[in-house]
Amino acid sequence: MSDETARRVLVTGGAKGVGGAIVRALVAQGFDVDFTYRASSAAAEALAAELETAHPGRSVRALALDLADRAALDAFCTTAEETTYYGLVHNAGQSYDALAAMMVQDRAEAAMQVNFWSLTQLAKSLMRSMLRARAGRIVVIGSVAALQGNPGNAAYAASKGALLSYIRTLAVETAKRGVTVNYVAPGFIDTDMMAPYAAYRASMEKQIPTGRFARPEEVAGLVAFLFSEPAGYITGAVLPIDGGLTAQIGVHR
Repeated sequence: MSDETARRVLVTGGAKGVGGAIVRALVAQGFDVDFTYRASSAAAEALAAELETAHPGRSVRALALDLADRAALDAFCTTAEETTYYGLVHNAGQSYDALAAMMVQDRAEAAMQVNFWSLTQLAKSLMRSMLRARAGRIVVIGSVAALQGNPGNAAYAASKGALLSYIRTLAVETAKRGVTVNYVAPGFIDTDMMAPYAAYRASMEKQIPTGRFARPEEVAGLVAFLFSEPAGYITGAVLPIDGGLTAQIGVHR
């Protein structure tokens, strides 16, 4: 993609981990990228500066945004409508582990706001320019938790399941206008989010067919492919990237 034809993509939760890997992959692929972050300001600014230095001519902007703050999200979406975006990657997420019988509604609703409702609002604002251009890509980072049951994941799985149902409908509604919408469902990824499960990692990895957690770059590679020309006929798809996890019964601590 040349400088003259570069298109801009918004990535939520892009300062580090999987989000940072996605930002890197898209910039390397020739896109200009805006990415949001909630608290990792130093990491976000460093990533933007690093990528603009490594890729002269590319524009990489780090934008502070707490997706749980509805007023801030409203203001962000209003401003975003003034920018022509070719794509959106919703990577930001909030976990909440609790047995269904012990679920606290406020905490479950907070996860739903970040994981699901924020995506619907961002998509509504950004896809207007995509529909006008008759070209665009939307990729949602979901979870295998939406595909198979796992104790303690009720609220988190419900939020990721809502995303899955939403993108399938959105894919059908936007297909004739040149916009593709897809759901990437990672399993366990080697990021800071897995730190609370460090004591169980060895036993968990033994139960994954590939015998290991995914690397952030592997998830980013799939996202980058969905933004490529050969992926133009893929829409409404649910794409597990889980080392074979969903091909078997499940993993337990």
